[in-house]
Amino acid sequence: MIFFLIPVYNEEANIENLHRELIGYSDTEPIHYVFSDDGSTDGSCAVITKLFQSSSCTLLGDGINRGPGAAFNKGFEWILENGKPEDTVITLEADCTSDLGILPVMLTLRRLGYDLVLASVYAQGGGFEKTSFFRKFVSASANFLFRFLFDVKVLTLSSFYRVHSFALLRRIQEKYTHCMAEPGFVCMLEILVKSIHCQAKIIEVPMQLHSSKRIGSSKMKIISTTLRYFKFLMKGVR
Repeated sequence: MIFFLIPVYNEEANIENLHRELIGYSDTEPIHYVFSDDGSTDGSCAVITKLFQSSSCTLLGDGINRGPGAAFNKGFEWILENGKPEDTVITLEADCTSDLGILPVMLTLRRLGYDLVLASVYAQGGGFEKTSFFRKFVSASANFLFRFLFDVKVLTLSSFYRVHSFALLRRIQEKYTHCMAEPGFVCMLEILVKSIHCQAKIIEVPMQLHSSKRIGSSKMKIISTTLRYFKFLMKGVR
């Protein structure tokens, strides 16, 4: 089974395009969509229920906004309770900026034995379609700092778009209790560091980030997220 795990927060305007992209993707393995709603106040949940009603789909959430890390963790816990050791878990954004065109390559690498496959805008051939200089600068600076301090060899640390083995997620859960304890966007760095500590076999695939496909603005607040990165840095993961 392939699980698509997608956190959602007020993405009503993007869900229809996301549905079109996801339904257009097929694989030899059965697919199950897991949407983890983070307290959306728009019609996101209603649109998901309507569009994915004929698909194998689960919608999680209790109406409370806690952050993407909390939404991801709820989804991981559900999958670990309902999945099998041979399953694969794909995480991606709900705003259509994840390029499903590279997914066959990512899944092939997963099937070749990699535990974690990262879609990387910083790998050779990847990049940003358009974004502000300030956001690029903050992202590149944070990536450099954390790669140096945590001795992380990969280039992209914070992207949602990843392919995980079920076995890796189980090892993380057994070692740390929760796949993600950080409620905010720092969660992606957290689970990456945990994966490294669990001896994960990791590889990156270049991706172009098409932010023009997103309707509306990014939910990430750059300043507060940067401060949270530094707090995480001071605390660390063992």
